[in-house]
Amino acid sequence: MSESESIAKLTQFLDDNFVNAVEIIYNSKGRLVVTGIGKSAIIAQKIVATLNSTGTPSLFLHASEAIHGDLGMVQPGDVVICISKSGNSPEIKVLVPLLKRFGNRLIAITGNTTSFLGKEADFVLNTYVETEACPINLAPTNSTTAQLVMGDAIAVCLMEMKNFTAEDFAKYHPGGALGKKLLLRVGDMLDTTHRPLVSPDSTIKNAIIEISEKRLGVTAVVENNKVIGIITDGDIRRMLNKTENITGLTAQEIMTKKPKTIKSTDMVSDALNILEDFSITQLVVVDNDDYKGVIHLHDILKEGIV
Repeated sequence: MSESESIAKLTQFLDDNFVNAVEIIYNSKGRLVVTGIGKSAIIAQKIVATLNSTGTPSLFLHASEAIHGDLGMVQPGDVVICISKSGNSPEIKVLVPLLKRFGNRLIAITGNTTSFLGKEADFVLNTYVETEACPINLAPTNSTTAQLVMGDAIAVCLMEMKNFTAEDFAKYHPGGALGKKLLLRVGDMLDTTHRPLVSPDSTIKNAIIEISEKRLGVTAVVENNKVIGIITDGDIRRMLNKTENITGLTAQEIMTKKPKTIKSTDMVSDALNILEDFSITQLVVVDNDDYKGVIHLHDILKEGIV
C-alpha cells in the first residue's frame, strides 16, 4: 500500500526538470549511461535494459567501479543518469565531479534534491519518499520503486517521441515469443519441399497415403499448381461412414472446396487468428494462386506463439 502511495506522489514532482532531461536524452548524439551504487545500481541495470529494448542505446556503469577504471566507458556526448536515494554516497561524491569535468550532461534521480548530487546535477528528478515499506524503515523499498518508475517514465516518453512501434520493439526481441509473434511470417515456417498434394483424379487410397506421409492431417487437391480443394482426416472419416464401397471414388469427389488460405508473406500471428476463428488446424498457403504448402496449428504453437 505504501509503495503505491509513493508512486502516486511522484506526479507532484514532475516539472520542467523532467521535460528538459528527456529532451536532452532524445537529442543526444551519444549514449545514455546510467550509474548508481548499492540497490540503486540494481535499479540502474533494469532501467538500462528497458531503454535498450525500446530503442535508446544505454549502458550501465557501477559507481564504485567507475572510480577504479570503468569511467573510460563514458564518452564525450554521452548523457549520464546518476541514481542515489541520499545523493551523498561517498562514491557519488567522487564520481560526480569527474563527470562534470568531462563535460557530460548529468541527470540526477534522487530522493534528496538538496544533496551533493542534487546540487551538482544539470537536471534533478525528485523521487522523494516519506518512509520505506520496510517495517524498520531501512531497507530500500518505496525508494527503489520510485526510482524504477521514474526510469520507466523516461523510457516511455522517449518511445513516444521516437514513434516507437510494436515492429520496432520486435527488432530488439527476435528470439522471444513476442518477437516471433511480431516478426515471423508464414513463409518462414513452410516446408515447401514436402507439400501434401494430390491431383483431382487421384484415388482415395493415394489421398490417404499422402496425408499419412506428410503428417499434416491434410492434403491439397491441386490442378495446374492451383488449389481447388483439400482433403482432411475428417473428410476421410466422414466419407468412410457414409460410403460402403470407395472403389472408383476420386479426390475431387470428397474434397472440401474453397478452403481457408493465407499468403506466405502474412504474419504467423494472423494465421493463428484465422485458425482459431474457424476452429481448424491447417491453412493452405497460396501466393497469387500458386500453391506453396500447408501451415499447421501445432507448428505455430511449438514456436510459442499464442
